Amino acid sequence: MELAIRLQVNGETYEINVEAHRTLLEVLRENLGLTGTKKGCDEGECGACTVLMDGSPVSSCLVLAFKAIGKKIVTIEGLAQNGRLHPLQQAFWDHSAFQCGFCTPGVIMAAKGLLDEVPNPTEHEIKQGIAGNLCRCTGYTKIIEAIQAVSQEQNP
Repeated sequence: MELAIRLQVNGETYEINVEAHRTLLEVLRENLGLTGTKKGCDEGECGACTVLMDGSPVSSCLVLAFKAIGKKIVTIEGLAQNGRLHPLQQAFWDHSAFQCGFCTPGVIMAAKGLLDEVPNPTEHEIKQGIAGNLCRCTGYTKIIEAIQAVSQEQNP
């Protein structure tokens, strides 16, 4: 069964027809061409598909697309503004907080959700905030340092 849905993603409205069983992840990648959101485990365990829905991090592989109607969705592509990286994106670059980069969009989106809710988190709160995001390359130290740097810049 196909549904006509309207999604608000990165400040733009999209009207598309999708099958009722399609996930938000599938629609973002396949229908909207927003491939920064990665498909990892497809079970909500790895965090690679993390996006913000009404400001909160969610695993887009677990959200049916039609459940996102009326919600504000932000993907990694929606963070950069006017050709400038978001401070988190820049901090990940500056702190070499990625290696293969597969987990990076999801981790950044989880960190954005955390910093929006807790502007000056402790190291423990940062670890809790990104706990649902698996990274097999970095060991997390540089990821935590990058998030701390953004927090300190925004809240001196």
